[in-house]
Amino acid sequence: MYPAQLNKIGITGFYFIKDWPVGPKPFYVKVSNDNPKISESFDLMYGDLELSSGSTRIAKKSELEDRMKNKGMMIDTFSYHLGVFDYGVPPHAGCGIGLERLMMALTGIENIRDTTFYPRDVDRLTP
Repeated sequence: MYPAQLNKIGITGFYFIKDWPVGPKPFYVKVSNDNPKISESFDLMYGDLELSSGSTRIAKKSELEDRMKNKGMMIDTFSYHLGVFDYGVPPHAGCGIGLERLMMALTGIENIRDTTFYPRDVDRLTP
């Protein structure tokens, strides 16, 4: 959504989007127990800027292999990753936050290059 549309429906500042469809999410994201079309994931937003994504991860090897097959992945190439599940994996979750994007939200800076310590582009590959 664009900022003008968000303002029309009364959304300003920080907010979460949850109950994402399973389809676009990575293979390791857990499917909701209540609805097999919904993932246990979220995005933290500020206006139209995504600051963080997170999810509950799959903790059962068989469930993870099924998701990989459904996504057309070659399971053999993930043997090291899947091998860890033979020893047991506790329920877990994770998220990642874009510090540069958070700084944009907190400071009002509009260009991410201005919040990046060493910005890169096609003309600048080294600090």
